[in-house]
Amino acid sequence: MNLQARMFNKKASDPKNKPDQILETLALQPGHNVADIGAGGGYFSLRFAEEVGREGHVFAVDTNSDSLEFIKESAKEKGLDNVETVLATEDGLTLPESVDLVFMRNVCHHIPNRVAYFTKLKEVLKHDGRIAILEYRSARRFSFRGMFGHYVPREIIIEEMTQAGYKLEEDRDFLPEQSFTIFSLKE
Repeated sequence: MNLQARMFNKKASDPKNKPDQILETLALQPGHNVADIGAGGGYFSLRFAEEVGREGHVFAVDTNSDSLEFIKESAKEKGLDNVETVLATEDGLTLPESVDLVFMRNVCHHIPNRVAYFTKLKEVLKHDGRIAILEYRSARRFSFRGMFGHYVPREIIIEEMTQAGYKLEEDRDFLPEQSFTIFSLKE
């Protein structure tokens, strides 16, 4: 029983965090391929798998092999055979096929050299693909996020993504604790 994965899923599925509105904004289609980077407990990976159907694939990417095992078991229980788990390494990300969407929720603050990381992500993205980044906003200094720097300001994300060769497509403001930006490749 993976308590951390269950905790991540509970937070992701909480209606106050608007998971249905996130999915609606992403507008995934049957046949799309999605990389859920920092998949945690797999809540969004499994939701994406339902959205893209049997013709699509979801790559649940994480650095925690226990979480990936939890996601694999959860997908099996739900009868979803279009979810593949991928153990992320410091060297980057290798996927068996390119994706229409890279989804990153509360992950950016863990990435040391984001411009280089985002530049390398182009290798897994289809030419018309998108990167959706949900990242914590700054918080009170004496909160967990504030004390441990578990956030990246929206402006910094936009600046770094621009440096890495992307353009801002959407900037949503409906989430209570996070910024929500969607990028595509610069032409």
